[in-house]
Amino acid sequence: MDRLTTFLQQRMEAVNGRFSSPLRSRRLTVVLGRWLGLAFTVCFLTGLFSHLLQDPPAWMLFLTRPVWLYVATQGIHVTTGIASIPLLVAKLWSVYPELLRWPPLKSVVHGLERASIALFVAASLVEVTIGLLNTFQWYPWPFSFRDVHYWLAWVIIGSLALHIAVKMPLILAHWSRRSDAATIAAATEGGVPDSKTLPAAAKARTGHGWSRRGFLAAITAGTGVVVLTTGGQSFAWLSSLNLFAPRRMDTGPQAVPINRTAAQAGVADAALGPDWVLTVSSGSVQKTFTLAQLAALPQYSYGLPIACVEGWSQGAQWRGVRVRDLMATVGAPADAELQISSMEKGGVYGRSFMPAAYSQDEQTLLALELNGEPLDLDHGYPARIIAPGRPGVLQTKWVHKVEVI
Repeated sequence: MDRLTTFLQQRMEAVNGRFSSPLRSRRLTVVLGRWLGLAFTVCFLTGLFSHLLQDPPAWMLFLTRPVWLYVATQGIHVTTGIASIPLLVAKLWSVYPELLRWPPLKSVVHGLERASIALFVAASLVEVTIGLLNTFQWYPWPFSFRDVHYWLAWVIIGSLALHIAVKMPLILAHWSRRSDAATIAAATEGGVPDSKTLPAAAKARTGHGWSRRGFLAAITAGTGVVVLTTGGQSFAWLSSLNLFAPRRMDTGPQAVPINRTAAQAGVADAALGPDWVLTVSSGSVQKTFTLAQLAALPQYSYGLPIACVEGWSQGAQWRGVRVRDLMATVGAPADAELQISSMEKGGVYGRSFMPAAYSQDEQTLLALELNGEPLDLDHGYPARIIAPGRPGVLQTKWVHKVEVI
């Protein structure tokens, strides 16, 4: 047993030495950890907001202003998530030799630390991978992306909090240049530095090659390039730099991108059929409207963005009937929650629920036109929902029924 332990220790030390770098230091790890922790926290909070909008608890407060609220939160979520990929790689590079230290477990606290790191790394790698693939709408797995993505976010935040708690003394010791310098001074006080406590960057200050600042500058520049070349699908002011994001603004039918076509939803025949009517109901009161009758009602036009969970957004001019005016025709109460049903059969978003905060907002429309033209079939002809501050998946297309729950 002792011989095996010695062999394993020697092998780990050999591998560690082969991949050692004078750039690595505890100060570098702390700096990268700060950036990555901030990115993951922003992703968690914005992703939680999106999740709650789609599965709202009873206490949920729905905000319809500013109208671009979801554009901002989901754009930040996806852009920050993509930016976290180079940060995560750099962070793992800075610490992986520590994973080869012997013995692998020294104490209960050390075991807890190792477990939190393993959980954090595994969950993070899966999370950013499936999140990136989601922006391309590619799902090569059998599970629900939204459910797994949501619960992995809690695992990441929980394991991150545990890791920070365990490593807090070390983090504080290397948080700033001053505290880092004090730690180095303490390690070298009284003579020869202790190689186990002295950061590698301090031992290699007179060496050649990249400096720690140069490495951090490169990571910062790389992350900035990723943001600039992908954020254009979310933010108009970056659209001219959009090189790698899967969506581009001002493309698609009527200059607005789409996720799901009428052919994919299987609604083309029903949507184009001459017998289409919209049914509006509240309790026992029910009315039907043909497309011509809807067009004869007071029409309103608003510039509203549509923003999808994949991170892309697009501003457009929508025209149609206010939903609150439609519901008034059947005597629906002002605080009523609505169920919006699409002609799409079997889709996850074949129906959506609309809280009163949206249904009573003057800019929430049953839209009949987009950018000055009748709705394209792929944009929800003959009628679709558009409301301020809502995820695109809830802006139901090919509507045929609106009813009070």
